[in-house]
Amino acid sequence: MAYAVHFAATMLACYLTAQVLARSTWTWRSPRVAIICWQAVGLALGLSAMGLPMALGLSGYGLPTGSALLALADDLAHGTLPVGLGTFHLAGVGVGFGIGAVLVTTTVRSIHGTVRAQRRHRDLLSLVARDDPAAPGALVLDHPSAAAYCLPGVRPQVVVSAGTLSLLDRAELAAVLSHERAHAHERHDLVLLPFTALCRALPWFGWVRDAHERVALLVEMRADDKARELHADAPLAGALRRFAAAGHRVTPAGALGVGDRDLDVRVQRLLVSDRPPRVLGATALAVASTLVALPITLFLS
Repeated sequence: MAYAVHFAATMLACYLTAQVLARSTWTWRSPRVAIICWQAVGLALGLSAMGLPMALGLSGYGLPTGSALLALADDLAHGTLPVGLGTFHLAGVGVGFGIGAVLVTTTVRSIHGTVRAQRRHRDLLSLVARDDPAAPGALVLDHPSAAAYCLPGVRPQVVVSAGTLSLLDRAELAAVLSHERAHAHERHDLVLLPFTALCRALPWFGWVRDAHERVALLVEMRADDKARELHADAPLAGALRRFAAAGHRVTPAGALGVGDRDLDVRVQRLLVSDRPPRVLGATALAVASTLVALPITLFLS
């Protein structure tokens, strides 16, 4: 029972940590650190959701979850079970494995759906997109709406619309292209994938959906930071303002777009120079590492 309490406490700690991260503004100044913390919270939550029913079912062994699972497997192989370990306890173990199967299945389904959408869009781009010297290294769609996005993958592709070319000046366009290349280089699609899977696997947790939204915003802020390393703050901020004023923006499924999320917040962030909070960031990383370490230790013990 003590190990089940540990898993339950970790789930509660994940919830509290997620609430703190969601309400904190220091994360905007250190999006990379905040993304790592969110990933740790998501991993700890998934492992604890599996471990809690398993630990309840295996409480009769009085061992850490990993050792108890090995003992159960050995007992089942010999056709014997400890006294007091019945159908209810085995059902708890089954529920834990079921949650793990759901997590794996939803992750695979998310990958499959995203890859399929990206493949369809690449096929479409091969038919309707064109090269343009005004947007080096990107494909241009003849569409009047504002669009600038990265189609990630093994061979990532940056795409902008003709409407974007007419909307932005040269410096702003260069900053936007750098933003999209940052998405491709750091594989931000893979950063978001576990949270998409968690939303599908644990739909009853509203804060899991909120976490997905927060991480999606932090991913955009991280790409903003990479872009302003190569360009001044003003061109990217100006581009975001123009995207906000343009209204309707287009980003296809499976892509990451510069104008997708909270443009006003991102503009204000770019215009305010502030050093990342190292002490807060280090503390948050330590807490996140502890959250992940506990369920992993219980499973490996």
